[in-house]
Amino acid sequence: MARTSGHGNPNWTRDETLLALDLYFRLDGRVPSPSASEVQELSGILRALPYHAEAAKRPSFRNPDGVGFKLMNLRQVATGRGLGNVSRTDREIWERYGNRPKDVRRIAQGILSGMTMLEAGEILPDDEEFSEGRILTALHLKRERNPKARAMLLDDRRSRGLSCEVCGLARPDLGPELQEALFEAHHVIPLAEAGERRTKLSDLSLLCACCHRLIHRAITINGSWLSVAEGRSLIAER
Repeated sequence: MARTSGHGNPNWTRDETLLALDLYFRLDGRVPSPSASEVQELSGILRALPYHAEAAKRPSFRNPDGVGFKLMNLRQVATGRGLGNVSRTDREIWERYGNRPKDVRRIAQGILSGMTMLEAGEILPDDEEFSEGRILTALHLKRERNPKARAMLLDDRRSRGLSCEVCGLARPDLGPELQEALFEAHHVIPLAEAGERRTKLSDLSLLCACCHRLIHRAITINGSWLSVAEGRSLIAER
């Protein structure tokens, strides 16, 4: 009865679990009835997530009863009391965020604002997501891939010479057009802090495509945000 993917519904994602954990914290660990306004509200939010359009057509999908079960699952992870059939995602989320209610609140707010800024096709598979979930990961990538942001960054860096801020790769011998093709814009603001702010030059670092991919992969594997300086140290250590 405690399974959170029953009735043919997809498993709960990190985004959804973080939203449920935020509610759990705001309720001080209480699990209200499915008719409670907070549970009803979260059910509506989960059904509106941009990557669950087909599943949301089923009345059983993330309905208030399902939200109640998820809150009980989180209570079990937190206290050892109650329903015991919890998911690996529940345990991973609690291990990382169980003593960080303020951070969870910021992440939840970011997810809610990000929902309105993304299309379903912009959401990545879950094997490419950062610990904050698919929506904030997709929003991060959307900002980085904005051609205006990259052009702004290249314009600023040309005067001092283009080079990767992680590994130092420059290759001016390639000529301007080929040299510029080496570089990508990396958004340095942690996902939970970016919010709906407009991207500024200070939000961006210039990385070669290899280091950009590496730092994203390291963030995914480590489950925590890495600064450019930390990425530089990671490469130096290896």
